[in-house]
Amino acid sequence: AKTPTKTKQPAVETKQLAVETKAEAPPLEIKLKVHAHSTLSESEKAALLLRPILNLSEISSRVTPIVESVRTSGDAALIALTSKFDNVTLTKTILKAPFAPSAMSISPAVKSAIDTAFANIHKFHAAQLSTSTLQVETMPGVVCSRFSRPIDRVGLYIPGGTAILPSTTLMLGVPALVAGCPEIVIASPPRADGTAVPEVVYVADKIGASTIVLAGGAQAVAAMAFGTESVPKVDKIVGPGNQYVTAAKMALQNDTKAMISIDMPAGPSELLVIADNDSNPAYVVSDLLSQAEHGTDSQVILVAIAPTAQFLSAIAHELHAQGEALPRRDIVRVSISKSYTLTVATVAEALDFSNSYAPEHLILHVANPSSLLPRIRNAGSVFVGPWSPESCGDYASGTNHTLPTYGYARMYSGVNTDTFVKWITSQEVTREGLNGGGEGRGGLGDVVMTLAEVEGLEAHRNAVAIRLKDIRGSEKAVEVGVE
Repeated sequence: AKTPTKTKQPAVETKQLAVETKAEAPPLEIKLKVHAHSTLSESEKAALLLRPILNLSEISSRVTPIVESVRTSGDAALIALTSKFDNVTLTKTILKAPFAPSAMSISPAVKSAIDTAFANIHKFHAAQLSTSTLQVETMPGVVCSRFSRPIDRVGLYIPGGTAILPSTTLMLGVPALVAGCPEIVIASPPRADGTAVPEVVYVADKIGASTIVLAGGAQAVAAMAFGTESVPKVDKIVGPGNQYVTAAKMALQNDTKAMISIDMPAGPSELLVIADNDSNPAYVVSDLLSQAEHGTDSQVILVAIAPTAQFLSAIAHELHAQGEALPRRDIVRVSISKSYTLTVATVAEALDFSNSYAPEHLILHVANPSSLLPRIRNAGSVFVGPWSPESCGDYASGTNHTLPTYGYARMYSGVNTDTFVKWITSQEVTREGLNGGGEGRGGLGDVVMTLAEVEGLEAHRNAVAIRLKDIRGSEKAVEVGVE
């Protein structure tokens, strides 16, 4: 999940993070710790699967009053909280479509790049859309169907903070557009002058968004969940965010006052690279750093297969050299201090560890990388071979970059077209299907009545029995008449 560090959300977190960062005191050299898999105990191996610890109870205690304030005070709370956390004084809380051309003034080069990314993402996600109705006759006279419908109103959360993320607007907005959602609402932190980021507005216009909420953090999530005087209430909230955004999403999906669903718990970014000695150390390191720069809570892991001392030395050299050259090197220092290299003996060991870790992003820098795909069970998205940097998936290859983190790739998928639809089933039972060949002769009705009796649900049984009585009574009457 593309989640840049947001230093202002909430205000007290800035102080807390400063204390934690100072206490950790990462070394001046940008360097990964190295663990040898063969020397680790089972408990040490298990510890390597853990992500940097988040104090969820403390986070929740900070998020709860923010959410409640927006629920009770609406726009007034949204304005006050944006001033408090982002130091931005809003003169309005939303932008409504159609958006003014001046609000999306961007360079031709950026516009062209966004247009190409839009086309690729649209092509891949349109191929996922299922518009046909599935029909199955499960037994004579019993037809079951399944069909999809788009979610009426969806809210897309676009992180802000230290980076501009029109790419996330594309990743969330394009599949919502493809799915046919009637209304798309976007929430993203405003710029310092209270206006929306032009690149985000440009994408919002392309995907047909109705509203842009000029706010970020837990307060923006709450505004879309409950609705305010200006912000439309949505049915589902999708998108990555920092720990406060994630906590707000998870809390609100269980709040009966909000009545929303969410995509997944998408938190701090993470990446795992499997590399052998023939891989290019410069490429490997560039991939690690591409995720390490997202935020101080990011984690990157290199799983090196039977590495030589020369290979590990080359990795260490590239990591420090490339890391020091980055504008966000201070962020990289902290995230790298929470990351590591794991050396393993075989490809099988590397895959076993990766499947246990369940990374958001998995990169295969190995010989014949596509042959490993059938053995990958848990990962958000896989980047196959040396010419598939993770950055391509982040921006424009066509796959989605909003992916499960923190091990949730074991049970969640990344955002896709199905994220924005729900599936409805139907069943149509004919008179003959309910009755079958008559009493005790294979009809659905007798099966249902038997199971209802087992469960002691008499009204369930009666709903069938009352119909069968009419059917079988009329059949007996016909038989008597014939005789």
